[in-house]
Amino acid sequence: MTKLKDVYPLYLANEAKQPNADLAVTDKYTGEIAFRVAQADAATIDVGIAAAVEAAEPMARMAAYERQAVLQHCVDRFKARFDELAFALCVEAGKPIRDAEGEVGRLIDTFRIAAEESVRMTGEVQPLDISPRARGYQGIWKRVPIGPCSFVSPFNFPLNLAAHKVAPALAVGCPFVMKPASRTPLGAIIMGEVLAETNLPKGAFSILPARREGADLFTTDERLKLLSFTGSPAVGWDLKARAGKKKVVLELGGNAAVVVDRDADLEDAVERIVFGAFYQSGQSCIGVQRIIVHAEIYEALRDRLVARTEKLVAGNPHDRETFIGPMISESEARRLDNWIREAVESGARLLCGGGREGAMLQATLLENVDRATALYREEAFGPVAILSQFTDFNAALDEVNDSKFGLQAGIFTRDIYKMLEAWDRLDVGGVVVGDVPSYRVDNMPYGGVKDSGLGREGVRFAMEDMTEIRNLVIRRRDTGPPLSQMGE
Repeated sequence: MTKLKDVYPLYLANEAKQPNADLAVTDKYTGEIAFRVAQADAATIDVGIAAAVEAAEPMARMAAYERQAVLQHCVDRFKARFDELAFALCVEAGKPIRDAEGEVGRLIDTFRIAAEESVRMTGEVQPLDISPRARGYQGIWKRVPIGPCSFVSPFNFPLNLAAHKVAPALAVGCPFVMKPASRTPLGAIIMGEVLAETNLPKGAFSILPARREGADLFTTDERLKLLSFTGSPAVGWDLKARAGKKKVVLELGGNAAVVVDRDADLEDAVERIVFGAFYQSGQSCIGVQRIIVHAEIYEALRDRLVARTEKLVAGNPHDRETFIGPMISESEARRLDNWIREAVESGARLLCGGGREGAMLQATLLENVDRATALYREEAFGPVAILSQFTDFNAALDEVNDSKFGLQAGIFTRDIYKMLEAWDRLDVGGVVVGDVPSYRVDNMPYGGVKDSGLGREGVRFAMEDMTEIRNLVIRRRDTGPPLSQMGE
């Protein structure tokens, strides 16, 4: 049987350090302290950043095959520690074990993709002789590492969303400091254990759990050249405002919608929507929150959704039959419970669920939800979805866009013209046809617009953010324009 240690270190400049055991991490199902982790203070974070600065040049000089070897080592070790990683997720995040195993699989995929991409970074030969003044000139550009990076990862996917920052950084040769979520730091710490087995230059990585109020250097320190943050909009936009000159990448969530047109296969749509709304206990940035259904099939789809939702098993995340586990904390479950009550008091009809016991919130569906309520306007981030109906497809697209968020949207239709119209008109980072917005493959561009953030993840796209273009111009002797024609 898999067991966790009582105490875990932090990682400073590639090395495990145990200055304290100040961070108590609870089992999200039982509420009991499961283990303790060392916590970094501002002085420790400063040391980590300084070490990353020192590591920038040796990291940049690593050969592509050397970076690939580091990433492949991680793939091999994560496979070997698969059960341990899944168990850790189950404990620290309260993630149902089948979801936890799925996330470990995606962690492995993300590092494998990064290993492949690490030897594919290419540039371009560019002709410059586009006019007589440029005769005899040749251009070549390549991508170079941006330098030391700062990563702040969230609680809901402690492994894979950290991997989407760490693996691309290693692929391009960027040293980094990382602050994992204080509620779920263990996945990142185990990642540090594996990286410490490699021959990365000293200072290449530091994984530093820290209190939010003591972690300003992750955002404000000018030695860092990029900040990548995944979390809430309120925190993310505040960090961007304080980040100074560094590049900022933000993934800030959403309240994703799915449109079900009248030609959809109802049984297929129901299975996918129930999964999209309630997997990970609803704690997903692209979880289905709004279900917009054609009026002709609304009642049939609604009744099937309710029946299917009521069959979901809730309880201990270690049980393989469990689909709904606890939310990350009782306070978060209480917040969402209050939103449900507010919606009902404003005229919404509760279709199923709505009960709460501690951090456990029942899978809940509602209809006729007022658009002014928090449950419609904000990100629920829990096992709740709301239904509405439409008669005009363009009006349904308008309803999808009626949101301050714009991460992904799903469309169930067999009409190619409607697919293309949705792709053109929806103000989101991604449109998924024939499935829910909750679908993601780890090599695709992933990110949003509006309050959902800036930039894109997906390994190759994150690698672009973590690099800069460096140009080379070559002049052949005795050619080129008069000096009077040069300059900006």
